[in-house]
Amino acid sequence: MEITKHLFFNLSLLIVILFVVLVWAEKSSKFRFSKGCSFVWLLFMIWICFQFSYQTSPHYFFDLRLIPVIIGGLYAGIGLALAGTVILMRSFYGIEPGFYSNILLYLPLGIILWKLYPWFWKQVPRKRIRFSVIITLILSVLTVIVMEISAPPQNRFDAWFAYLMIPPLGVFMITYVFEFAKRNLDMRENLVRTEKLEAVEQMGAAISHEIRNPLTAAIGFVQLLQEQRLPPRKRVEYLNIVKAELESAEQVIQNYLTFSKPSLDKIEEINVKKELMQVLNILKPTANQNSVEINAHFSLLGSIKGDRQKFHQCFLNVIKNSIEAMPRGGQLYIETHYSSSQIIIEIKDTGVGMTSEQIQRLGEPYYSTKGSKGTGLGMMVVFSIVRAMDGNVRVKSEVDKGTVFSFTFPIFKSEIHKD
Repeated sequence: MEITKHLFFNLSLLIVILFVVLVWAEKSSKFRFSKGCSFVWLLFMIWICFQFSYQTSPHYFFDLRLIPVIIGGLYAGIGLALAGTVILMRSFYGIEPGFYSNILLYLPLGIILWKLYPWFWKQVPRKRIRFSVIITLILSVLTVIVMEISAPPQNRFDAWFAYLMIPPLGVFMITYVFEFAKRNLDMRENLVRTEKLEAVEQMGAAISHEIRNPLTAAIGFVQLLQEQRLPPRKRVEYLNIVKAELESAEQVIQNYLTFSKPSLDKIEEINVKKELMQVLNILKPTANQNSVEINAHFSLLGSIKGDRQKFHQCFLNVIKNSIEAMPRGGQLYIETHYSSSQIIIEIKDTGVGMTSEQIQRLGEPYYSTKGSKGTGLGMMVVFSIVRAMDGNVRVKSEVDKGTVFSFTFPIFKSEIHKD
């Protein structure tokens, strides 16, 4: 069973190469190879086959070079190129009867595979596997016939078994693995596409809901303004309400734009202590209304690079959420820590806290811990602004104990030079 051993060894090498290709494709997320990339891998397989050929006579080399040619011809449409490569490689071993037999087999095969390629991909996966095995079996029979005519082997059972069983088996294994991997890739891409569409639907629904509310109120007051006998004082009051509602709708759109395109309009030096004090002054009435005591401890030094307006927007959202997380009152701690390379801003509350699942989903498109009262736009904006300013966010929380937000930013470069 010498021929069978050689061909099984040859097949095992091809399977190992296929495994390496699939692992590489998975790591690089490029399973759909270009024709050039496919040609390189299949060329390497053909070379391996030649290196481990079995010679029944000085002029004839028997191996599994047929498998890469069939796989490449049917699945990548490069059968003619691979057939030409096989003929060229065979010429290096001498121009003799075996070389001409090689031409008679692979030149027509390359043309046939090139013609069959468009039809092949119109078939369902099961038919593609079946057709690949059938065409391999036919070519294996032709190979055995050529071998019987030109150089009859001493052990016919060994030769017939090796060539009628191993090449079809090898093609079946490779095509099945290929179709299986392709099906998994298609399923993964469909899942990602579905998730993206779902996110877009949620985003559209949330934006339309948030914009519709102020617009509905504005339309109602505009209708009231059309009354001829409306007192001037009421008219001014209604106009102020319409203006406030339209500004609310504009803020929703601005939040969305900040999330989708988190660019900084203006790059400047931001004094962290000074700007956080301004944010706290804005939110003090809200904190007093919720019986929340604010405890602030800021380091003397600390400047970062970014957009002052977006910095305000970011921490207004975070601190406001922390205050709202303490509906029965509580303590809010805001601290900054300065080092030679970074500034840490820590915001801690004693509110309702979050579960680990809620923390993981924090900042996802339109996910809110406030239920129907929130849209998730605020935290989306926070994460986008922090990323745009080269910072990062860490969140720690325990249910009924509170939440800690830690923001880390690189210090402003001028301070590095001063040190």
